[in-house]
This record gives sequence, C-alpha cells and structure tokens, in this order.
Amino acid sequence: MTGLSRRGLITGAAAAGSALTLPMTSTGAAAAESGPAGPAAALPESVQVFRNDPRYPGLVSGANQRWVGRPDYIRIVSSTAQVVAAVQEAVDKRLRVAVRSGGHCNEPFVSDQDVRVVIDMSQMADISYDKRHRAIAVEPGAMLGSVYRTLYKRWGVVLPGGTCPTVGAGGHITGGGYGALSRSRGLTVDHLYGVEVVTVSADGKARAVIATREPDDPNRDLWWAHTGAGGGNFGVITRYWLRSPDATGSEPAQLLPQAPTEVLLSDVSWSWQDLDEKSFSRLVRNFDAWHARNAGPDSPGRFLYSQLKLQHRSAGTFHMCTQVDTAAPDAEALLDEFLAAVSAGTGVTYQVGDRARTPWMYAVTQWFGFVEAAVSRWKAKAAYVRKPMPDDQIAAMHRHLTRTDYDNPTALVNLISYGGRINAVAPDATAVAQRDSHIKILYVSLWTGVGDGDTARHEKWVRDCFADVYAATGGVPRPDGVNDGCYINYADADMADPELNRSGIPWHRLYFKDNYPRLQRVKAAWDPRDVFHHALSVRKP
Repeated sequence: MTGLSRRGLITGAAAAGSALTLPMTSTGAAAAESGPAGPAAALPESVQVFRNDPRYPGLVSGANQRWVGRPDYIRIVSSTAQVVAAVQEAVDKRLRVAVRSGGHCNEPFVSDQDVRVVIDMSQMADISYDKRHRAIAVEPGAMLGSVYRTLYKRWGVVLPGGTCPTVGAGGHITGGGYGALSRSRGLTVDHLYGVEVVTVSADGKARAVIATREPDDPNRDLWWAHTGAGGGNFGVITRYWLRSPDATGSEPAQLLPQAPTEVLLSDVSWSWQDLDEKSFSRLVRNFDAWHARNAGPDSPGRFLYSQLKLQHRSAGTFHMCTQVDTAAPDAEALLDEFLAAVSAGTGVTYQVGDRARTPWMYAVTQWFGFVEAAVSRWKAKAAYVRKPMPDDQIAAMHRHLTRTDYDNPTALVNLISYGGRINAVAPDATAVAQRDSHIKILYVSLWTGVGDGDTARHEKWVRDCFADVYAATGGVPRPDGVNDGCYINYADADMADPELNRSGIPWHRLYFKDNYPRLQRVKAAWDPRDVFHHALSVRKP
C-alpha cells in the first residue's frame, strides 16, 4: 500500500563521509545553510504544535487511523538543522521521540502512547540534483507520486518504488521499497548512494551525519543499514542520494534507470460464483508457477508485474491487475502468455475490465489499479515466497477467503510479483536479505468502523488466516524454506509478541535473517542510547 522544498547543510567534510555537527544560533534556530544547489534563503523556524492547538488532532495520526498518538507536541521541520535542534531538545528533556514522513505505517511505531515528541518531516520534500555527490537528492517528506513526476519530467528517470503515490519517501526507501518496475530495475535501495541522518552520540549530542556506499567511507555501515532495515532505527533521515551503482558521468539523466515511455495495463476479474476450491487452487498455483519460472534476473518476464488480489468472497469478485513495460520484446504477447498461463486448466473464464497502452506517467500517477480501497484502518501481514506454495497453504487461503462468519469485502490475500532484477543482488549487499523470492504476499483487512469490537473482528481474521496458512511452520513464514520470512515495510508487531508468534523463530530472523547481527553493530555504534526505537526496531547486541 503503496511517494516543498527545503535544503540542508552539506559541507566538504560531510561530503567526504565524516560526521557534521550543525552550528546553532543563540535562539536555538539553525544557522544559515547551503545545499545541493548552493546557498539557500533563510528558513523559517520549525513549527511546534501543542495539544491545545486546533491542528493537533490532525497531526497525531497517520494514514492508518487505527492508531492515534498523544504526544506532548509535534515539531514540523523544514531543514536538517531544525531536525538536529528538535532531536537535541527531546534528548535534553528526556522525551521519547518518533518521526513521521508519509504516515503509512502499519503499526503504532509513531503513535505509541509513550512517544512524547513527533517530528513531522512533511515539509522537507525537495527533489534536486546534487553536483557534489553526483546524485539526485530526495528529502524524506516527498511523496512517491511527487518523486516519480519530478524524476520523469526533469530527467526522464525513475526510482523503482511503490505503487501508492501518497506514501512518503522517508520510510519507504529505507525499508527496501519495491513496486511495478522492481522486477526489471531492482529495489529502491539498489539505487541508494547515500543518506544524511541525524544521530545521537553516547554523550547525548545530536548531529547530522552523511554516509555513502563508497568503499572508503568510514560511515559506510550506516549507509548499509539504511538499505532495508526500515525507519526509526538509527536516527532521523533528512536526505537520500540516489545513483545507480553502474551509473557514470555527472548527467542526472544517466544516474538512475530510464523510465518507461509506455506501459500496457490490464485488469481482469473472476467471479466467486464461478469458482470452487479446485479451480481457485489451480488459479493460485498457476500464478505462483509463472512467477517461479520467471524469477531470474534476466528472465523475459521481468518486464511484467502483477497483483492477484484475492478478496474475500463477500466482495463477489476479485481482480488481477497487471502492468507490462512496452520495452519488453512483444509486450502484447507477454501479457497474453501470462493471462493464458494463469487461467490454464481452471475451467473458469475471466472478465476483462481494462486493457490499454498508456504513457507511463499516467499509469504511475493516475491509474490506481494497484492501490487498495481508500479506507481508514487496516491490519497487515506479509510473507515472501521462494518455492511453489504447497497445497495446504493454498487450501488455507481458500478456507479463510470463503468463511461465512466474516464478511468484509476489503479483506484480501494479495499475491504480488517479485524477483527478476531484485534477485540479481547478493543477500548481504544490502540489508534486504530476501533475494531469491518470486512472490510477496500481503495479508490485509481494511475497514472504516471505529469500535473496539469491530477492530478485534478484523484483526482476528488476518491473524487466523496467516496462522493457518503457515501452520506447518509454526504459524509464520519460516525463512529459507518455501517462504522466506516477512517484509519490514509491511510491519507486523505480532511477530515480536510471543503470545502470537509461537514458532520459536525470533522476529528479527523473519525480517532480516543473517543480516541482523550487522544491523545490531550499526545500532550500537550510531544510536548507543537507543533514542530511536519501536516494537520492531533493531536492538543493540
């Protein structure tokens, strides 16, 4: 579920990778700044919103209204220096701090009742070319839709990120974001050159640090930790620098993958009335098998991305939305072959809702086939698939999608294309350890009701379904088997709850596998006071 304009201070020392402490004026505001494009005009001071402010109710929750915080205040920042000041103030006052950019978190990491200060990054949304780093700089408050429009209109390039245009870059990139172009162009973090992060040292001093993937950068481990560990772990991200590893020169149009000129969109649906368990199972196996055959980095099928959105039977139908990059050899034939492969042997005919060639810019910002219903509450879980799913997993999906004691049409099991160029990267090259999967699954129930009973009912369906699908592996998608654990950007705090995760597999193994000890070392080095933490944050060794 799944994207204006301030610049931060970058000095020569910071560009070389060393830590930078931002100077403060006598009033506590940041000193004048210079950024990627040169000197910036004086910025207004950050905005502080307290509980008696009429804006407060609108700033204490994100997109998921299931969680509402109660901080002492919200600090709305416009620059790196203001973030340093906001973090320092919270540390000095011993107030627990959390950070929000787009606000699409599945769990109450920001809205935790113990959080006393929320730093709102929404006004840090600049997207510009940084000559010094020879990279495109993106601030964390930029939404993905804005990122895609700006990259395309200015330079004709793309970051292969998520399909929801209102998701903020802040948490999305660092969690290893993926989307409709990832099978042909990799994950967001595969194009991450560097990060600027406000950290807190052992002596309690907040400072802005730049870390890059350069082999000789002394802060390189801090960069690596931001290539898949998720947000809220090591500090406050104030800027990303994007440049593909194989990019050369200084022309921004050559630093990231080229955006598609045109894509082929498809939307087909099946009626639940036409399906029995046998035909449903064959449909799911077909989708799974096609992706297993096309999981390789150089597979011709890497130009196709699809979501098989298995909605609860109460919806009446469910859809499969597909996008094909027309750069693929014979895109029309690729789509036809895919649709035929998914339908083969089911004995059921799908209904065509949409099939059209369209400019990529339209598809990425206007076509909402990949985005779920716009409702205000949800509970989600996730799993990777690296081998064809066994019959018992598919049978469990069918069992819960056809339950008669539950009738939410916006509850679904979403099978999502994965693999391709994602699988060209080694498991330890970034913090994303899952590099040989071919499908990602999102289990989610979305609803609008506000009552505790209503919430409990929807949460129970998701938990029951997930536990049943993975019953043979302790109720979780065991890593390194048919499945490969969970995705941190679809955070699920249940995995850290021993009452709900009885598998014996620790939550961090599910999310980070063998990369976790290295993440712990980064945590100890860069957040020794554990200033930044939540239910699924990296723990110190």
